[in-house]
Amino acid sequence: MSETAASQRAQYPLAAYNFRVTVGEAVMSFTDVSGLVQEYQTLTYKHGLSFWEGESISRFRYDKYVQLTLKKGVIAGLTEIYEWLGSGDQPSLSISLCDEEGQAVVTWQIKKALIVKLEAPPLQASGNEAAIETLTLMVSGISVEHH
Repeated sequence: MSETAASQRAQYPLAAYNFRVTVGEAVMSFTDVSGLVQEYQTLTYKHGLSFWEGESISRFRYDKYVQLTLKKGVIAGLTEIYEWLGSGDQPSLSISLCDEEGQAVVTWQIKKALIVKLEAPPLQASGNEAAIETLTLMVSGISVEHH
């Protein structure tokens, strides 16, 4: 028995290439996003009866800054990134994984994003690759929202 298109969409993973990055209110185009991490710290507790009952372990959420890397093609006249770099602002950021219709299915919300490094593309006269610059951010307050 064949599956319907709706059941296939519900059971198969989304394509990783279909994503949208929004910085504040502006939608920006990036070719690669890496470093989305939501991490928990753990604490091991030993008490007087640990030899009998075993240790206790608990986890807690501690929002620390983690490194997020974004890559984008260099486009003439597009200066939003350079203005953001010069301003020192820490805007909110959202990265949405979209379905085939362009609707957000999963969104990673980031409360604060600070640009710490902008790496120019390698320039080679003998090549014909697109010029891709790398943007490194320190981000905090990552949460995941399923639509």
